[in-house]
Amino acid sequence: MTFKLGLTGSIGMGKSTTAKLFAEEGCDVWDADAAVHRLYSKGGLAVEPLRHLLPEAIEDGAVSRENLKTLLKSDPNLLKEIERIVHPLVAQDRAECLEHTKADICVLDIPLLFETGSDKSMDATICVTVDLDIQKARVLERGTMTEDQLDTILANQMPDEEKRARADFVITTDTLEHARAQVQDIVSQIRASLNHA
Repeated sequence: MTFKLGLTGSIGMGKSTTAKLFAEEGCDVWDADAAVHRLYSKGGLAVEPLRHLLPEAIEDGAVSRENLKTLLKSDPNLLKEIERIVHPLVAQDRAECLEHTKADICVLDIPLLFETGSDKSMDATICVTVDLDIQKARVLERGTMTEDQLDTILANQMPDEEKRARADFVITTDTLEHARAQVQDIVSQIRASLNHA
């Protein structure tokens, strides 16, 4: 039986890096964002249903995220329609990963873990966190958004302190070494409990 470990954290908190650290410890990692990319790419399962809903969102046989953003700006109500198509496909992708994994621990990297209620189907949950100033610096360093855009995203996400309060484990990602030590400790604890089950 594979232990399902839900991983979440706000933008710039070090979630992707933490997921890689779990992979280094022999855990399988499923990434919700990567699943959406697969579904949106040429031949992906979301392309045809979205073509029926929003033909203008399709470009070269794939879903264009840029076109989706533009369409959502003009009609925010479309988001619910898109989610009704995409969320079940993402859940199916996740179920297939869990069905085929050979690992004792599968880390499920889900940005909206608590918001979507996905935490209820996990054996345990982790929230990655870091001080707000480090978070802001990391995101702004990427050069893909302004401080105002970041503030808008943060205002729409569940607050970090609430995620930390709901999680079974919290990993502080201030340095790579510190994050790695915490990951190794969590993996050891889970493996010990699996061996005694």
